Formats: sequence, C-alpha cells, structure tokens
Amino acid sequence: MRPSLSDYAHLAGGKVRDLYTIDGEHLLLVASDRISAYDHILSTPIPDKGRVLTAMSVFFFNQLGGHNHLAGVPDDERIPAEVLGRALVVRKLEMVPVECVARGYLTGSGLADYQRTGAVCGVSLPDGLVESSQLPEPIFTPATKAALGDHDENVDFATVVDQVGQDLAVKLRQDTLDIYTRASIFAAERGIILADTKFEFGLDADRNLVLADEVLTPDSSRYWPADGYEAGRVQPSFDKQFVRNWLTGPESGWDRASDTPPPPLPQAIVDATRARYIEAYERISGLSFDDWIG
Repeated sequence: MRPSLSDYAHLAGGKVRDLYTIDGEHLLLVASDRISAYDHILSTPIPDKGRVLTAMSVFFFNQLGGHNHLAGVPDDERIPAEVLGRALVVRKLEMVPVECVARGYLTGSGLADYQRTGAVCGVSLPDGLVESSQLPEPIFTPATKAALGDHDENVDFATVVDQVGQDLAVKLRQDTLDIYTRASIFAAERGIILADTKFEFGLDADRNLVLADEVLTPDSSRYWPADGYEAGRVQPSFDKQFVRNWLTGPESGWDRASDTPPPPLPQAIVDATRARYIEAYERISGLSFDDWIG
C-alpha cells in the first residue's frame, strides 16, 4: 500500500516544486501544475504540467547518464498515489547555491545584458548580435539563487569562484556546457533548437557533483522549432515564453512594472500552453505522453 503525502513532512516549497522528507537520505520531489513568470506564481495552473516536467526530467536523466539525484523509478512504491506521475524519489544532497545557465543563443536577460554592456555575465560577445542570434560557442552565464518572489541575478564567473571556490566553479562550468552541448545536439536531431537551459547541482556525501532538481524541461529551457528559425525576431517556442508573451502583450492589460499580480490566464492560453509542453516532450523523447504514469 502506498503512503499518503501527509505521511511525509513538508521540507520546502518553491515556485513549482515541493520537497518532502522520506527518510534521512531520501526526499520526495513533487512537481505541481503551477506556472511562474516574472517572479510571480500565476493564479491559473496548467493541467498536466507537473507530469510533463517529471516525464521530461526522467527521460533526460536516463539519456545523459552520469551522476544524478534519482533514487527510485517513476512508479516507486514510496510515491503517494495522489502525486504519482509528477513526483520522484531523489537523494538528499548539499545543493550548490548557483543557477548554472548555458546559452547557445541570445535572448531574454542575456540579450538585455548584451545590449547594455556588450557582454553576458562578463563574457564578451561580438558586435552586431540581435534577438535570437546564435552565439559563436555556448557560454556559461550563472545566476544567484533568489528567494521565492525575488529575481535571480546574473553574475560573472569570478562571483561563482568567490561563492564556491575555484575547483568547484570550474567543474560547474564544465559540466553545464557539456550537458548543454550534448542535449542541444540531441534536440537538433529532432528539429528543435535548445536556445538555453538552466541546471542545478548538489554534492553527495563523497563530494561528487550531482545533477539535481529538474533537467531540460520546458520550464528550465528555451526550446524553439528549427524550421523557420530566423535571428532578429522572437522565436515561437515550446516553453513558457508563450505565457510570458501573453502577460506582456496588450490583451492581458497587465503592467509588469506595477505592484499588481498578473491576471488569470484565459482558457485558450492555458490549453495552448499545455499543448506546447506536451509537444516538446513528445518531439524530443519520441514517446507518447499518454503512456506516462499518473
């Protein structure tokens, strides 16, 4: 008989995920259907989003190999029935306090940094780049981990060295760029551009660096269809950029600079966002989402 979620102590909650303690060495990582944008948790959930994020993470953890935090199968008997399909049993780690971002294309906060300084996180880039330009090579553009409701702040490599030490900082950069490069090749073979992505790492008891949290999901990554890609304009996407675009467009009536929370999402936006998440999973994995558990 499976346990109930109430059998586990709630350890921490983020914008999308919640952590529960299973025992001294294991945690239950639960992905919700919540969606966040511009440091706000939106009032409208996206049905099946938590299951998509979990399915995508499991697929890529298995695809990538190496050290990761998985400590059970997707239908592990320690997972309560009410969160089956959107929860994973993971190892307890000492989390590294750095958001490890890899960028192969220029957009989002990276584009804003470049337009202001000619660089992203201290990495100088050539003149003349525009929205969605492909970079000469992928770059490591770390950020601080912000508290809930605050904004992650882009930092340079020297700041990461100050935070975690030279050896670990070099390892974080190396692993981030290696995983991004491997995943971007994998996605490209399926007609999708992986523009950028964000990883989180932890340290195990032997001080091994371990890939943790979510990996290469539509929440942590920008996925663009390769057909029709053109630098100089915002690309259509399989990720939550679709929601961001609606929030900052005229239809929402929301002023991002104001203190008011974002409005509820219309049903059409909810349905289209769900469809994009599922399409990203199915196109990249080659699997049917209908076959995922839960």
